[in-house]
Amino acid sequence: MIKVLCVDDHPLLRDGISVLIGSQADMTLVAEASGGREALDLFRQHRPDVTLMDLQMPDMGGIDAMSAIRSEFPEARIIVLTTYAGDVQISRALKAGARGYLLKGMLRKELLETIRAVHAGLRRVSADAASEIAQHATDEALSPREIDVLRLISGGNANKAIAAALSVSEDTIKSHVSRILAKLGANDRTHAVAIGVKRGIIEL
Repeated sequence: MIKVLCVDDHPLLRDGISVLIGSQADMTLVAEASGGREALDLFRQHRPDVTLMDLQMPDMGGIDAMSAIRSEFPEARIIVLTTYAGDVQISRALKAGARGYLLKGMLRKELLETIRAVHAGLRRVSADAASEIAQHATDEALSPREIDVLRLISGGNANKAIAAALSVSEDTIKSHVSRILAKLGANDRTHAVAIGVKRGIIEL
């Protein structure tokens, strides 16, 4: 039997996954967690073969929870379940050790097959997620400072306020903004924020 731990803060989604897994002869849902900290405790207790992990959770996000689990259990096999298909978000999850990346809209079609594949030692990334990664594979990444600037832009701050917040000159911020727009292929600041959120570079 493949022992599965499900980590998601939405009870309805957990219920749906429980029904799906319960209908299979070769797998069993050993525990459910609504947040990252609870997931770590339950992982220690149950040592599941495969963990299904949401990314956006209130107490501890999926990336941090994965890192915490894998620091104690390096062989942990974790599949990310998310509504987010941004390439930066996907790359971050894979770097944190996810063996699979599945969009929640595809659960009914792909979840069981993905659990079996990851349990067998394979890696699985859904077609939509793979397409996002491929689309931006050659893009120049934003620097950490440019991400800070984009985050402050998303908060509605003008260049002057951003310069004050980061203790640099307004001209420096203007050059950062120009580079952000160029790297993201954005028409203006609002467009840059929209792209940044879609790709998982920043969160609103």
